[in-house]
Amino acid sequence: MQGQLDTDLSDLGRRQAAGVAEAMAALDPRAVVSSDLRRAYDTAVAVADRAGLPVEIDARLRETHLGQWQGLTHTDVDAIAPGARSAWRADATWAPPEGESRVDVARRSLRVVDELLDKHERWGLEPIILVAHGGLIGALTAALLDLPVDRWPVLGGLGNTGWVQLSGYGDVPSWRLDVWNASAEVAPDDVL
Repeated sequence: MQGQLDTDLSDLGRRQAAGVAEAMAALDPRAVVSSDLRRAYDTAVAVADRAGLPVEIDARLRETHLGQWQGLTHTDVDAIAPGARSAWRADATWAPPEGESRVDVARRSLRVVDELLDKHERWGLEPIILVAHGGLIGALTAALLDLPVDRWPVLGGLGNTGWVQLSGYGDVPSWRLDVWNASAEVAPDDVL
């Protein structure tokens, strides 16, 4: 369970970043904003280089701080606190010991979106790409869609370099979920 531990991309991760970079650059983004954690930042650099843009860094896009769980395996956590991971996944207000809840994560990341909307007037025609982490993306998406907090768990996890696309409508955007967990990886034709 990585949380905010700062790790490098693996060889597979670098290949996935190159694949997503091509797909994201094709959207002709206005800006690329990234978490400062290396695994997200290196992915953002791949996207921004392909799009001909700089990367803006914002530490508020970091993954959920998992407190005492960071660096442990799922098995470790289950042995220490049976049922705790299930409670955490089912309740967006629940936090690991000394960690953040998904509501906490959404609160800090919503400010990033608000600031970007103020900074980039007429942003709707050119997307702003946020490169972050699965837990943060899920929490931010649920908050932007104004889902009741008890329904946040309906948004399942994201695969590595999976992306979400939201569209905002109006001066104070009303958000619509257009894409969830898309991937640049294409399955072979013989897979059903």
